[in-house]
Amino acid sequence: MKSDEHAKGPSLSCSSIRTSTFSSTLMSASTHAARHIIIVGGGIIGCTTAYYLTRHPCFHNSTITLLEASHHGAAQGASGKAGGLVARWAYPKEIVDVSFEEHVKLAKEHGGQDRWGWRFVDVGSWEGRGEVLEQEEDPGNLARKKSLEKTRGLTVDSGTRTQKGLPDDLIWVKEHLTESYSPMARSGATAQVHPYLFTTSMLELAKEKGLQVKIGCAATKLVYSSTNQITSVEYKDSTGSGSITATDVIICAGAWSPNLIPGLPIEGTRAHSVVIRTPPTKPIAPYVLFTEITCIGQGVNTPEIYARPDGTVYACGPGDESPLPDNVDDVVVDSTACQVLLRNVSSISDQLRDGEVEKRQACFLPVSSVGGGPIIGQRSPGLYIATGHTCWGISNAPGTAKAISELVLDGKIRCANLKSLQPSKFF
Repeated sequence: MKSDEHAKGPSLSCSSIRTSTFSSTLMSASTHAARHIIIVGGGIIGCTTAYYLTRHPCFHNSTITLLEASHHGAAQGASGKAGGLVARWAYPKEIVDVSFEEHVKLAKEHGGQDRWGWRFVDVGSWEGRGEVLEQEEDPGNLARKKSLEKTRGLTVDSGTRTQKGLPDDLIWVKEHLTESYSPMARSGATAQVHPYLFTTSMLELAKEKGLQVKIGCAATKLVYSSTNQITSVEYKDSTGSGSITATDVIICAGAWSPNLIPGLPIEGTRAHSVVIRTPPTKPIAPYVLFTEITCIGQGVNTPEIYARPDGTVYACGPGDESPLPDNVDDVVVDSTACQVLLRNVSSISDQLRDGEVEKRQACFLPVSSVGGGPIIGQRSPGLYIATGHTCWGISNAPGTAKAISELVLDGKIRCANLKSLQPSKFF
């Protein structure tokens, strides 16, 4: 018998009876019935889910409302402050195989190259020494460093590493400081987007199809019926408190998701990043570098560096265990953390050292406290979860969104087998 969360073959027609994984407690209902869907969270998972729901053939006669707690709009957290890496070698593979192809399709359909900076890039491991100007002061290293595990999905064959220098077009890192460089994925397996532009584009495209958005609106409570069916969402905004009736609620609030679902094993890891605008006379070839830099401060520093097509370079450092604030608007940026990061990346590149720092920022990545993840699926009648994507939220957003849209409107996930990611596996 096929799983209720995964089936192959022809899709259900919109006139067929929708069956849930919780058929013993859920009412069977025609997909023609009016559905009132609430998405909690205006990050990349929430906005992309809204897009896929509005494109689903069974979406007609439904309404979707997205609640975003930030007063500044969508993508104010990790979705707007990430590097934007999209990779076939990411994890978990169950969702990666769907998500990468969806990224390619979205870019073709909506002009992603111009709209959100979509392009294929090379990715490599760089090891070497850093140089520091004599007048610079050492700000020290961050305490309690936490690996973001970005390279977890990669397997680097040490036998293929070259000790003879860099690729011909990778001229924005200093060759004389390089000890080794090796490609980390085959050509065509790595791409990038500008995460803020991608997220807000998904939101605008969903709004064109009827999505309603409430900005500065924080969901405070989920309300259930006596049969544990979701019935409404309570919220607070600048005008006070309110409630919205719902047949389906999708929790995409990242590290803040446990505020609505007690026991959800998600915690936040704070990560800092900077954006540097490089001199226009010094072009930056399209590379993503995972670095190991010695001779700067104590130990080995491992910033990630992402060249972008708009002439900027994004760099991020390790995570830390700073407490999660009540609202994404209250995330505190540690100036020392950003200074350490800037010093590290500038120590191997004149282009980065000579560039103008446009942003110093921080965000919280949602991480499963019990390991694994992300958590994708149905928790109870009408309640769905899509969070815990760690550093791979940008890459895995389209696959997650497609799966959730199928689960809500078809009653089954058809694009992939996500049994290992369903909520019951985590709590």
